[in-house]
Amino acid sequence: MKVTAPRSVVVLEGIVSTYKTTQAGRRQAMAYHVPGDVPDLQSLHLKVLDNSISAVGLCRVGFVQHDAIRHSMRAHPRLEAVFWRSTLIDAALVREWMLNVGRREAYARMAHLLCELITRLQVIGLSSDYTCLLPMTQPELADALGITPVHVNRTLRDLKAAGLITLRSRRLTVHDWEGPKAAAEFDPIYLHLGSDEAE
Repeated sequence: MKVTAPRSVVVLEGIVSTYKTTQAGRRQAMAYHVPGDVPDLQSLHLKVLDNSISAVGLCRVGFVQHDAIRHSMRAHPRLEAVFWRSTLIDAALVREWMLNVGRREAYARMAHLLCELITRLQVIGLSSDYTCLLPMTQPELADALGITPVHVNRTLRDLKAAGLITLRSRRLTVHDWEGPKAAAEFDPIYLHLGSDEAE
């Protein structure tokens, strides 16, 4: 745990991960955050954070002082509802990831993670035709899915062999959206994107 800084992180480009680590150094990613996200907004009200934040591949972040956020909320009261909604969606992400790691097999876990990323990146214009950059290394994917890097490799190979995805030079393409979606029982309602974006 660490004392929070008087500022919050805003993801501008790339992807960051929130994670926790055991005393032995084993990492469990709790969520991925895409451009526009503020992964530590709770630090506005909590003096100590119980998780860490790390870049996943190349990324660019900005920092907003808490005093500036508070001033903006006083000047524009509707912002408070926007920030509150953002933290509720972050909590929904963590709950879905808990279910993913705790109750789905590795193949479904991977399919779910890929469906989530594609869906979220489509909404912000960083994915089209079910294609996006996938900057995570296999060890980073292992940290997100609670499996070994070897199992990650095998699971990706199985998805490729089934003709569902292509992954070359960190560029992911999902060829049959309904395939991984069905395998993962992926329902984007937990992302709270609205009916148009969640189709």
